[in-house]
Amino acid sequence: MADREETTGMARRRRLPLLLLLVAAAAAVWWFVGGGAGRDTPPAAAPGSDTEVRPASAVGPLPVQRVVDGDTIIVLRDGAEERVRLLGIDTPESVQPDSPVECFGPEASARTGELLSGRSVWLEGDPTQDAVDRYGRTLAYVWLDETTLVNRVLVSEGYASEYTYDSPGVHHAELEAAEVAARDGGAGLWGSC
Repeated sequence: MADREETTGMARRRRLPLLLLLVAAAAAVWWFVGGGAGRDTPPAAAPGSDTEVRPASAVGPLPVQRVVDGDTIIVLRDGAEERVRLLGIDTPESVQPDSPVECFGPEASARTGELLSGRSVWLEGDPTQDAVDRYGRTLAYVWLDETTLVNRVLVSEGYASEYTYDSPGVHHAELEAAEVAARDGGAGLWGSC
């Protein structure tokens, strides 16, 4: 009887480290697969990559009230309408007073409307640029969700060109690369104008 109790005790002691190892492994899997680490934080991506994610500093969600043209929208912030000029891009003109409608301007405005009408967005400021332009418009990168930078979509599809006003902004490299790819592929305005 004593031998049997001694053998059972030894077996339990051998199983305890194995059990602890299994519990630790399960906890690690839970943590890294989604239960703990980065649960509310999207994965980081290399700057300039197509998998770049919306920064935590972006303000939103803000409902889009109206699309003015390809690179200007109106959002509702704190109950007031706010005119926003998309940073780092330029679309052909379609509504500028005393100016003719430019080639691909109506298409650029329509595409921006398709992307944003009835949706909410997040606005990302750029510390290298002014917060407001000379017309009183908020200057911002516009995010549709965690991974869709509208400015980049418009450039990559050929509805806009990369535009640097004074100094390169934080998304300059990715917007410039998107323009080169769109131009080389004859996308949008690059194949029509």
